[in-house]
Amino acid sequence: MGVLACRQKNSRGTFKPHLAVSFRSEDGKVCTFSVDSTRVPKKQPQPDAYLITHAHSDHHGKSAMLSELSVCADKTAVALEIRHDRKFKGRTVDMCGSIEVNGTTVRTYPTGHTAGAVAFYWENDVGTRILVTGDVKDPSALPKCDLLITEANYGDHDDPSCHFEDDLEGFRSALDSSPQVAFGAYAFGKAQRAVELLREIGHDGPIAMEEKSLILSNRLLDEPGELVGLGEFDEDVVCIVPPWDLGKLPRSMAKYVMTGRQDYYYPSLQISDHLDANGLVDMVEKVDPEMTLVYHPGGDRPGKFASYLNSIGRGAVCLEDVDNILGNENL
Repeated sequence: MGVLACRQKNSRGTFKPHLAVSFRSEDGKVCTFSVDSTRVPKKQPQPDAYLITHAHSDHHGKSAMLSELSVCADKTAVALEIRHDRKFKGRTVDMCGSIEVNGTTVRTYPTGHTAGAVAFYWENDVGTRILVTGDVKDPSALPKCDLLITEANYGDHDDPSCHFEDDLEGFRSALDSSPQVAFGAYAFGKAQRAVELLREIGHDGPIAMEEKSLILSNRLLDEPGELVGLGEFDEDVVCIVPPWDLGKLPRSMAKYVMTGRQDYYYPSLQISDHLDANGLVDMVEKVDPEMTLVYHPGGDRPGKFASYLNSIGRGAVCLEDVDNILGNENL
């Protein structure tokens, strides 16, 4: 396939997050893309690009955004700047766009995971179609590929918690449960999903949010409606705050946490920004790769997902199977 997946080591000799992908461009140049990883020290050979799929911290944009070699969607750059109070130094691309990196045309496709979350797609010198997804909620826009590099957050088919559907009816019922309702949702990602769901089900009144959630939602959502700060609402209101801030709101408010976890004090609503186990398999079937490399998250789920794919006739490996070290590769 003409692709070498590599792992990088830091100054302590341990592996850096995630992986790098080396290949030859259509004009024969060796290229390396670092995927959702921290930066390589300047004294070491640099990749041609740091691809940042989205702005969640476990995809390490906080580090990569400081390199002029970083590449991400325009909304991801905005989210990174707001979240980390730093200037994004790399290049941005539209959600459904393309960008040239050292002679290679890299195309982007939305994944529905967060505002700005994209998959990256390109072809190498032998025509191998490479797709790096990051985390995925909606794979409908993803193209077919030969090599899929993807996630397995809920990839353990033997774990009942990896099988779920979003409880949209429960979300609607929660909204109707009281004149004052608060949803606990992380400031980036889940809070914007909550705003979108509220608008989709017909709530057209103001939504009160804590400061960071408010800034992110106003900047990242195309039509968020009226969003206000927590100190600006009347008695009857819907609030969105981080889960740990629910206890700071009036006791009279009905309170819910948007999560699949069951360890919060307040009732939980299953609203996920990820595909479940069956959805991940459906995604693989849709894009129809010859080989799948599972690179995220940590722990044993990537290996379990790769094993499951192999059991149904889909060739797959996980990041733990990659033993090439960046700098020692030969293409």
